[in-house]
Amino acid sequence: MSSLDKIMKPRTMAVIGASNKPHTIGHDLMKNLVKYGFTGTLYPVHPKDKVIHGLPAYHSVLDIPGEVDMAVIVINAKYALGAVDECAQKGIKGIVVITAGFKETGPAGAELEKQLVEKIHKYGMTCVGPNCMGVVNTDPAYKLDATFAETLPERGTIGFVSQSGALGGGILNILKDLNIGFSQFISIGNQADVNSDSAIEFWKDEKDVKQILLYMESIPEPKLFRKLATETTKKKPIVALKAGRSAAGASAASSHTGSLAGADKAADALLKQSGVIREFSLEDLFNTARVFSNCPLPKGDRVAIITNSGGPGIMSTDAVIEYGMQMAPISDETKAKLREFLPSAASVKNPIDMIASAPLEHYQKTLETVLADPSVDMIVCIYLPFLGLKDIDVAKAVMEIKAKHPEKPIIGVFMTKQEFFKEISEMKDVNIPVFEFGEQAVAGLRRLNQQRIWESEPLGKVPHFDVKADDVKKVIEGAIKDGRDQLTTAESIQVLADYGIRVCKDGEAKTEQEAVDIANKIGYPVVMKMNSKTISHKTDVGGVRVGIQNAEQLKAEYEDLIAKLKAKGLLEGLESVIIQEMVTGTREMLCGCATDPQYGQLMVFGLGGVYVEVMQDVCFRLAPLTDQDACSMIKSVKAYKLLEGARGAVPAKMDQVKDTLLRLSQLVTDFGYIEELDINPLMISDKDGEPIAVDGRIKVNLEKAKAALNA
Repeated sequence: MSSLDKIMKPRTMAVIGASNKPHTIGHDLMKNLVKYGFTGTLYPVHPKDKVIHGLPAYHSVLDIPGEVDMAVIVINAKYALGAVDECAQKGIKGIVVITAGFKETGPAGAELEKQLVEKIHKYGMTCVGPNCMGVVNTDPAYKLDATFAETLPERGTIGFVSQSGALGGGILNILKDLNIGFSQFISIGNQADVNSDSAIEFWKDEKDVKQILLYMESIPEPKLFRKLATETTKKKPIVALKAGRSAAGASAASSHTGSLAGADKAADALLKQSGVIREFSLEDLFNTARVFSNCPLPKGDRVAIITNSGGPGIMSTDAVIEYGMQMAPISDETKAKLREFLPSAASVKNPIDMIASAPLEHYQKTLETVLADPSVDMIVCIYLPFLGLKDIDVAKAVMEIKAKHPEKPIIGVFMTKQEFFKEISEMKDVNIPVFEFGEQAVAGLRRLNQQRIWESEPLGKVPHFDVKADDVKKVIEGAIKDGRDQLTTAESIQVLADYGIRVCKDGEAKTEQEAVDIANKIGYPVVMKMNSKTISHKTDVGGVRVGIQNAEQLKAEYEDLIAKLKAKGLLEGLESVIIQEMVTGTREMLCGCATDPQYGQLMVFGLGGVYVEVMQDVCFRLAPLTDQDACSMIKSVKAYKLLEGARGAVPAKMDQVKDTLLRLSQLVTDFGYIEELDINPLMISDKDGEPIAVDGRIKVNLEKAKAALNA
């Protein structure tokens, strides 16, 4: 039994702050509970009134006879903690604190919320809120509407979580206007206890919830969210609208709900690797919800388009290809059947254009014929008003056919008057999503296909490699002893090598002659790099010399480097020079790790070299990476085509690139205080496609490192 059962499936509940006064939260909440038909026993609590909404009222929850499953608190914040104490005395385990005035208001409110949390934990309670709108369960067994929303909820299959109370209420109203019902709703507000994680865990195996919608402004526990969301999205879709993408938006989120917003790139990475479908507008959130509410997952990505106008069919075709799906190859048998009744001017190729004169009968026959084709996985049916054919008649015909063939997704596109959509929204038993434009329909199919692919893929595994962790620990301890948070280039490369990452053959020289001896051993051409305790970006000070062909050139470059460093006053931190093999490669990649203050270590992969900040062709995932995460990262960047071997280049050894990412992930996970790590470039050899770490840079958090190493 879940801790949320007492809140979402109560048999008895108290409303502390219930009121007879119109236009108050206590009044509207009681009105909704009564009007919607709560199936359990309802106890209004008020210090003076004896009867509220026709029900006997009690001075305190302690006066209520018998057990009470949950309580909704809608009194002033300064009295809320006392009400929680009384609920504990009564044995109530589930509470919903709708009252505002907590951490969203500032330091005093934050202290009040801290005390609230302490009481919740002390009493073993589960709490939704504070500063929230309440909860809903449309299951006929409960009929629970414990909110102050303006409209009563419609029955459906969506589990919806909103961090914003007022916005959540607005979304509920819009969902009703769009004829989209939901199963359960939780407004988490300040999420002092119950948050998105709690809801996802609760709904993971809830048969009544077929899809989960999230409106989020922050993700308090990224690791827990990742675990729960990944498990859940393998069974049902989670669609999220994560606000606070911009720096200004993140600031607004913090002041609005008292929560800290992390970097959006980290949040985006978390959602992607958890299988969560992210939308960036309420319109897209609603559109996707409509599609999942009315469509099964397809068997494949082959789309057929049926239309009575060529233009929308062509634009929809463009969208299918743009979203990485296929136009279904209509079979010769299907084409022959279509030619039996369609006019000669019609096109039976995909998109199937029945032409403007298509009567209702042609819509019906064409749709049934195309549905029967095994090479078709999904269908878009487009209608434009011509020759007196009524839009609503076409919609009803399509819905009748869908009822007989529920196994394939069908989406309707009706480029018609707005009155049509209003009529559809008022109809019962609507079983297809309808849109005004073909691109919207195809975007919906894309989401269905995205979920299909995600569910079909195995859960990723975090591999464990045999590495030299003790040697790495010694290197870091040496840096800490010197008071350095930055490893030298030589130390960084050594750490990478200790974790099995292919690095350049190299050697460390403290004199000109040692440099020559190392170069002779490696073989020319070579690269010379300064190795400094104080300078991390070597190219900025001329500390990298490439393409050295012989000993004479090496000596000259060595002398020039020393002279220029001396002139700039940079000799003091110079430890040595590194002589490396010269790797020839036109493809330079970047991989490494950055640290987000909220989400933790963030793995990075993409196009590298000196243009990394200009091109920004990179993707992110949170550490630790699974094997699936690593593959996804590699395929997500535009430079993937270069890795495949564009223009006759030798293809990169993809397994080794993946191996490099996974080894780096293990490195930063094993040493959680590594704050920054760059391999830039990870050169892809033109000779054999091998990825080679040409340069490395590692920075640690000194305080965390000292604590971990007891240094």
